[in-house]
This record gives sequence, structure tokens and C-alpha cells, in this order.
Amino acid sequence: MAKFPDTPNFTGFNTPSRIEADIRDLAHEGEIPQELDGAFFRVQPDPQFPPRLSDDISFNGDGMVSRFHFHDGRCDFRQRWAQTDKWKLENEAGKALFGSYRNPLTDDESVKGEIRGTANTNAFVFGGKLWALKEDSPALVMDPATMETKGYEKFGGKMTGQTFTAHPKIDPDTGNMIAIGYAASGLCSDDVTYYEVSPEGELIREKWFKVPYYCMMHDFGVTPDYLVLHIVPSIGSWDRLEQGLPHFGFDTTKEVYLGIIPRRDDVTDKDIRWFKRGNCFASHVLNAWQEGTKIHFLTPEAKNNMFPFFPDVHGAPFNGMEAMSKLTDWTVDMASNGEDFDAITQLTETAGEFPRIDDRFTGKKTRYGWMLEMDMRRPVELKGGSAGGLLMNCLFLKDLETGADQHWWCGPTSSLQEPCFIPRSKDAPEGDGWIVQVCNRLEEHRSDLLLFDALEIEKGPIATIRVPIQLRFGLHGNFAPSDEIGLA
Repeated sequence: MAKFPDTPNFTGFNTPSRIEADIRDLAHEGEIPQELDGAFFRVQPDPQFPPRLSDDISFNGDGMVSRFHFHDGRCDFRQRWAQTDKWKLENEAGKALFGSYRNPLTDDESVKGEIRGTANTNAFVFGGKLWALKEDSPALVMDPATMETKGYEKFGGKMTGQTFTAHPKIDPDTGNMIAIGYAASGLCSDDVTYYEVSPEGELIREKWFKVPYYCMMHDFGVTPDYLVLHIVPSIGSWDRLEQGLPHFGFDTTKEVYLGIIPRRDDVTDKDIRWFKRGNCFASHVLNAWQEGTKIHFLTPEAKNNMFPFFPDVHGAPFNGMEAMSKLTDWTVDMASNGEDFDAITQLTETAGEFPRIDDRFTGKKTRYGWMLEMDMRRPVELKGGSAGGLLMNCLFLKDLETGADQHWWCGPTSSLQEPCFIPRSKDAPEGDGWIVQVCNRLEEHRSDLLLFDALEIEKGPIATIRVPIQLRFGLHGNFAPSDEIGLA
């Protein structure tokens, strides 16, 4: 009998779900627009078996991919395991064989050397394939229509790096998928690969480079000419793993870097510019763009670490107030001769994370950004359902052109998961479309899927879709039109 630990990581809203399901025509309130035709894919970490050790962080759960297919004013639901090598080996054994998060020293001897990826961080459609992503391994590919797992994508052997990002970008001008892989030559290494993949799925570029130090490189920015990569000291090492410490820990004494990597075939380490600034925390990226010789990189920035499960390397306690991140513009000037940033400009007083844009404008100057807001002024009766532990209780829209804000509060017994923008049509103006996101109903241990008019979020959802099975917290997700995923 599966007995999960009686700990916060496995109880309450984090109780493992482990449900594969097909449900047609989910019940809903409000109106799903008739012209909305496509699927929202998202993924949650969901452990197949109790952990090998006494407890585990939520980030180490197996990937469970959900699909919400909108068509004809209705929404159908399908959910399937991302059947990684880890999932298959443990499924056959009937128990957990892999140990702590990114620590192969804690694994059963029978799985030494196997790929440890869980495919639990992002669900991304590209080139007619569904990519289930975890940044410590190659990308797992699934069929977006059947949701059957196909296996790890190594591009016919052309990919020589060991890892592939959880946050790929699509260049709107070329249609190429742009990605990185950190720890590319092995766990805790300072090697990074930069990839470009054609719309047909061919790996057309793989370039290797070194970074100032090994750390979690969860996200990045891209412009027409550059890959823009921030180096923030959520650091790791083999020494930490040998001591049984969490893979990552935050070091408040290290400087932060912004790397500007030219997107061309002949790029070498000497072509990369590394700009340097004082310590801070930043993880996700809203967008990046070029204006003349200057590069803007927009990211939620916090004074200190946002991840309590990756503690301070010097033993300082987690500081929740210093973990509140605010959207900030990091600007560097490629015409300068030094390493200093040109400017660091906070763009809002609203604390928020999980930033999203209208992805059709990736790498271009954008006007609108949506985020999950952490508003501590609102009444709170129940907490939970967030990836990092902080309360995500509002949807937030920032107009970067006018400075205007919009907010929508989900109530005192709910929390929110990452928003995703859906364009009204392929050629609609920026921001013309809908926002879709999961809402955690903490009191009832269930979820709703919410649909908003993207530029009028303060009016509340235009449709609330009931999900009759439990969803755990999810990390990231994306939308694709029906004709791109074989559901037309």
C-alpha cells in the first residue's frame, strides 16, 4: 500500500493525485467563446510512488500533463503521465528508485547512470509535438493529440549536451525554437549549450559556452540578435550533494551577471559580454528586447531568495518579505566598454511572479505583461497550492506603456497558478485575446479553470470551468491552436 509522508509536501492541496482521466464537456459557468479553438496544456509534479527517502520537495514529483481542449463553446479534459525513463523504471519496480532532487548519490544502485528527469516543469507545443520539459535532462516528447509518450528528443544524435531548458522561446521572425541547456557536460558543471531548432524539428544550432559559475538557470530572454542569460546565485556543487544538502542553496555574497550571447554560428566565449551587478534573486523572465545598442531584460527581482526549500548557504533564515519580487528592467548598453549595467529600473510596486506576455511578440518591445500577484493586504483564510510556498492570490496586468495596473483577487480560500495568454486570432493586435489559468480551491481540494478577457481582467472570469478531479500545483503551461496538434 502506498503510504506518503505526513508532511506539507504530501498533504492538503499537495496530496498526490496520480489520476489519468478523459472527461468530455466539462461543466462550466459563464460563456466559453465559440471562436476559441485549441488546447491549453499544463503540467504538475505528481509523485507516482512515495519518496525513496523520508520526505521530498514538490519539485521532484513525476510529470502529469493536463490538456484542456476548447472547441464549439465547450472544454474537454485529458490527463496523462509523462512516461520518462524514471517513471518506467519505477513503474516496473512498483516503488521509488530515485532519491533526492537532483542528487544521484541517493539513488538505488539499479538505476545508476539512468536519466533522472521528471518532465514536470513545462508543457510546450512546437512542430506538432508536445514537449514535456525538465531542465536537468533532455526534452521528453509526447503526441499532443493522444498524449502518448514518444521518448527523449536528441535530434537524431545531433544534440551533444545532456540537458534542455524548461523555458524554450519561439522567435516570431524565423519560427525557430530557442533553448539552452545548463550543466550541459554533467551535473554541477559550468558548461551551457545554446540551441536553435527549426519549425520542422531539426537541430540547426548547438553552441557551447562557459558561465561565471554553476547555478539554476531556469529561464532566459531572447532578442533578434542575442540570447540573454541571467546568472543568479542559487548555486549547487558536488560537495553539497555529498553532504546530503539540498542541491541548490542561495548565496547572498555572490554578484549577479547578465550574459549577452550572439545568436550566430561562429560565436565563441570571447564574443559573449558579461555585465555585472550586486546580489539579488531573479528567476523567470517577462521579455527582452533591443533598442539601439541597449538591451532591456524584464524580470521579477527580489532582494533575497524566493525558495525556502533551497536555503541560504550561510545559514540565514528564510526572509519572506525580502522574497517579494517586483518587475524590474535590467538595461545594458552594448556600446559601453565596461561590465556595469546601464540602469536597473523597478517598474511596479506590485509584488508578483510567473510573468507572461503575448508570446507572438517574444524578443520585441511589448506593452502588456500578466503575472501572479502576492497581495498580503487581502484577507487570507487558507494558504497553499503555490509552487514556491508564497501566497499567489491575484491576477495582475501591467500596461508598460501607460503604467496602468489591473488586479483580480481570487478570494480568501483560493490561490492561483500561472496565467497563459491566448490570442484571439493569429494576426490579432498584442493583448487581444484571453487569459487562461488554474485556480486552486483550497477549502474544497479541487480546481477551476478560469478564462478572462485578457485586457479586462478586473471584470473577473468570463467562464469558470469545473475540474472534477484534484489537480496539484502546476508550474508552467502553453496554448496551441487545434490545427497544430491534430485535434481540428
